[in-house]
Amino acid sequence: MDKKNIVNVKLGKDVKIFDFVNLYGCSVGDNSKVGTFVEIQKNSSIGKNCKISSHTFICEGVHISDNVFIGHNVTFINDKYPRATSDTGELQTESDWQVIVTHVKKGASVGSSATILCGITIGENAIVGAGSVVTKDVPPNCVVAGNPAKVIKKI
Repeated sequence: MDKKNIVNVKLGKDVKIFDFVNLYGCSVGDNSKVGTFVEIQKNSSIGKNCKISSHTFICEGVHISDNVFIGHNVTFINDKYPRATSDTGELQTESDWQVIVTHVKKGASVGSSATILCGITIGENAIVGAGSVVTKDVPPNCVVAGNPAKVIKKI
């Protein structure tokens, strides 16, 4: 693990972080694993006993509860209308936009290559199918899949 890519991070006990990970201003709970090529940005949190698989992007404002599985190449989004520049044509800064928070509740699983839009909640024990695009809340104990993701089964 390259320590220079871990800045201002709160790590719980027995956290495993693999190579080429970029963490800053976030927290990762006890016994969680963070795979290779993962980025976890500031003001986001990972609970206890989570597995964050390789090539995943967890942006600012994403809060993942305990016992959550995040598959490979999952992307979270925190801005509904992203732009590179402000109305004046200057590159945007943090003051030009507002983070929209997303929650993944206890025991949920998100399949590989899913995209999770901002401002939603994935309920307890819910499952998001691989490759899904989640555009609205996922109820607890449900399986969703597709683009846009829809409930296909209750568990």
